[in-house]
Amino acid sequence: MKRQAKIIRSSDDGKRHIAIDGVNYQKILDFIFKDERHENKFIDVCNIILTGLRNPKLYDKENINAKCKNVTAMKFFKGQENARIYCQEVKQRGKIFVVVAAELLERKKIKRINRKK
Repeated sequence: MKRQAKIIRSSDDGKRHIAIDGVNYQKILDFIFKDERHENKFIDVCNIILTGLRNPKLYDKENINAKCKNVTAMKFFKGQENARIYCQEVKQRGKIFVVVAAELLERKKIKRINRKK
């Protein structure tokens, strides 16, 4: 089943985009705009992605299992509430890079990710 996503931010050259999954769109936006702290952290993570930089403390690949590829996580306030937005990295037409924010986990309490979803 293909799902739709809405692009919310793009790089200046148009080769990198941040999108939010249509099914969880409102839930993720409500979390981001819950307060200024969350919004600022989200903007920081987006800037890292859109400029092509790597910062594993804010955005990094997640090793779930062999079937799940290109899964990453936006990390909010590690050591505190430890919220995550799990994302899927997709290449379109070989040149356009899209990060789709797909699933929100407001408090990550364990080291391993639940593989049942």
